[in-house]
Amino acid sequence: MRLRAFMIVLIVFVSAGPVPAQGDPLASWNEGPVKKSLTDFVSRVTTVGGPEFVPLAERIAVFDNDGTLWAEQPIYFQLQFAFDRITALAPKHPEWKDTQPFKALIEEDKKAFLAGGEKALLEVMAVSHSGMTTEEFDATVKEWIATAKHPRFGRRYNEMVYQPMLELLAYLRANGFKPFIVSGGGVEFMRAWVEPVYGIPPEQVVGSVGKEKFELRDGRPVLVKLPAVDFVDDGQGKPVGIQKFIGRRPILAFGNSDGDHQMLQWTAAGSGARFMGLVHHTDAEREWAYDRASHIGKLDKALDEATAKEWSVVDMRRDWTRVFPFDK
Repeated sequence: MRLRAFMIVLIVFVSAGPVPAQGDPLASWNEGPVKKSLTDFVSRVTTVGGPEFVPLAERIAVFDNDGTLWAEQPIYFQLQFAFDRITALAPKHPEWKDTQPFKALIEEDKKAFLAGGEKALLEVMAVSHSGMTTEEFDATVKEWIATAKHPRFGRRYNEMVYQPMLELLAYLRANGFKPFIVSGGGVEFMRAWVEPVYGIPPEQVVGSVGKEKFELRDGRPVLVKLPAVDFVDDGQGKPVGIQKFIGRRPILAFGNSDGDHQMLQWTAAGSGARFMGLVHHTDAEREWAYDRASHIGKLDKALDEATAKEWSVVDMRRDWTRVFPFDK
């Protein structure tokens, strides 16, 4: 009984207090204000008896995905999946050869596709993401992730993740945090691959949700994906998604664009210690450099508020020794 009691006390102590570093848990982060602010924050909220100690259950961390945990240029990767899906389905739809926006994608005419605007995009997303069961969609995404290659780097898309952020996720988990993905991307698309890549299980993924319906097919219950949107987890939708699906206000939030602005504001508005971070894409050589004028991952208003309120802004070129795991 004494041994059992000792083990319980030991487990509680280890899970509640700061974890001593074995080597450098953030080895791909250069020494500087951002890295120090992260480690200082984790130390403050995990020090038992400290004025800013946060219990395990409340150590919620939320991360955007596109541009924060993995790259998002030259187009969002889920959109590339949709384009590839149209190409794969084209032989079964000969009528697409004469029907926009599918004709443009089959002929790889990006200008013609973009001329179709939001209507063309929604039509492609609806066709490529619906009409199948959730299990069939999951298998389709996993096959694409295992085979599709990024046009610039020639790597699989699940290799286009940021090594420093992988280290940060592991560091937070080691210190009792529960990390969630809160992304504008489709929740079923992300759930198909994030666990082996980030160590984040499907139930800790909050994303945009399409409508589904229950059916019996050959006596077997399935969920069928419908060509309709149920919830958009972007911009003002992110705090709503956090409340709806997590039910606790985060104490740490990381994003990279104005689409994450409200999520950072929501996190900052809570009481006690808070950490708000932005990934600023400043490295055109190892990745891309973009912010206020970008059509993808636009960072404007959130950057201004981060500067005014002294949130942490990661300068990718300055703060990261490596960008991708495959970097030397």
